Amino acid sequence: MRFALFLALAHLRRRPLQTALALLGVGVGVAVLLAALSLTNGFVSGLVRATLKAYPHLVLFSLGQDLPPLPPHPEVEGAAPFAATKALLTRPAEGARGPGVDFATLVGLGEGGEALYPELGLRLEPGGIYLGSALVQSLGVVVGERIYAMSATQERLTLRVLGSFRTGNYLLDSGYAFVDLKTLERLSGLRAQGYQVRLRDPWRAREVGFELAGTRFFPQAWQDTQRTLLEQLALQKQVLGILIFLIVAVAALGVANLLVLKVVEKTPEIALLRAMGASRLTVGLVFALEGVFLGVGGVGLGNLLGYALGLYLSLRPVPLPGELYFLTHLPVEMRLADFLAVSGASLVATLLSALLPLWRALQVQPGVVLR
Repeated sequence: MRFALFLALAHLRRRPLQTALALLGVGVGVAVLLAALSLTNGFVSGLVRATLKAYPHLVLFSLGQDLPPLPPHPEVEGAAPFAATKALLTRPAEGARGPGVDFATLVGLGEGGEALYPELGLRLEPGGIYLGSALVQSLGVVVGERIYAMSATQERLTLRVLGSFRTGNYLLDSGYAFVDLKTLERLSGLRAQGYQVRLRDPWRAREVGFELAGTRFFPQAWQDTQRTLLEQLALQKQVLGILIFLIVAVAALGVANLLVLKVVEKTPEIALLRAMGASRLTVGLVFALEGVFLGVGGVGLGNLLGYALGLYLSLRPVPLPGELYFLTHLPVEMRLADFLAVSGASLVATLLSALLPLWRALQVQPGVVLR
């Protein structure tokens, strides 16, 4: 073992430029893959955070006529009775301004509703409404102006614009508005349909929903209503990871090429070692160790480069057009699981690429070569 280790290190030191290029090839591939996954994680987390600014973590629909009290739970940060309906919002023409018309989902919140969405700064009051930022532009209204809301039952109500909110999710900003629960009852005749709940950990919404539901509520977690979005983002990350992993595969082929050249170059020495009594296992172990050193070294270098690149991008984030991507900068979220998965897959790819030169080294016939 010590003899094989000595020869492997000697071979790698003899051609430092080729060794450095092989290490750098694997390292750059691993670093690019880690950086891409970290940026994807940041984008997904940013989109989820934007969505949950104006979307409940958990909804508990009442199964009875009367709204039962909500049982206490340590994960619940806030809860409020709610009702929701579609409504036509209109602003009449005034002077040189034309009329404004758009549909919206009106969410009526009862006591405690303002605390459900702290980032929106809601201050609900009877007869008032908060509009999404894109909805404000569509209607062409300003704070303090009055608009009309018409329900499916053709009830009409005058509402005063109390303010606007921007989550960054265009679907919410263009189609959601918040009103007081009593205001919604007057407009549509709907009573409280259940509770909207804010949790300490939004990712536990399904678990908490089943614990709170019992026989009185039907739970609906945000992961269920936003399932299509989450699946698309997960698929995007998988496809991106596979495509960039091809860079690592190409670098692994570079390692294989380097080791094959070493086998060809060292064929007389291999034959001489075999003639002097070295076993096939010893010869094979030399090139196996070279593959391990190049793989481990390249992956280690790639992790360092990937971490450094992630830190740089977090300090100097990539700017984005906010009107298209809802984020002004691309956030970075490095995860230990990604580092472990990428390191493992890259190391396996590099070691597999070393099997061909290892096999060729084992097939050297000392008698034929020396003759």
